Amino acid sequence: MKRAGILTLSDKGAAGEREDLSGRIIREMLTESGLHIAVYEIIPDEKELIENTLTTWCDDLALDLVVTTGGTGLSPRDVTPEATLSIIHKRLPGMEEVMRTESLKKTPHAMISRAVVGARNATLIINLPGSPSGVRECLGSVIPALNHALDKLSGDMSECAPGAQDTKRPH
Repeated sequence: MKRAGILTLSDKGAAGEREDLSGRIIREMLTESGLHIAVYEIIPDEKELIENTLTTWCDDLALDLVVTTGGTGLSPRDVTPEATLSIIHKRLPGMEEVMRTESLKKTPHAMISRAVVGARNATLIINLPGSPSGVRECLGSVIPALNHALDKLSGDMSECAPGAQDTKRPH
């Protein structure tokens, strides 16, 4: 069973002043998708703390997936994308694009989301917005490809396309 971590970025949540509804929704959606939630934490919007937590969860805990919620907007304390970009090795813009496209169907504010998706070694990291509705829309839009992406990151060498064959052309 693949192992996931949920990291909520919220100054108020970390101080116990706000209930983490988005983290609860992520837990439900990932569990329904067959993932085991190995770790869950709420931390303040501090870039270095976010970087350190993501790195530890990827390198030391060797999680298959880390999903963050919060800190993807334009406020001065929104630093989740910067923290994620500083520690990933590969970026997955297709997942980012699909999340924004799905959210744009609901609100024009989706165009200011700076959510990042990328991989650090064999761990996929997905940044989600902080709102419960944004979490449902964005995570729901990438779940259809999630297990395939996690399999590929873990070293699955099978073909991606059904019925794909070696199509080497003669020289």
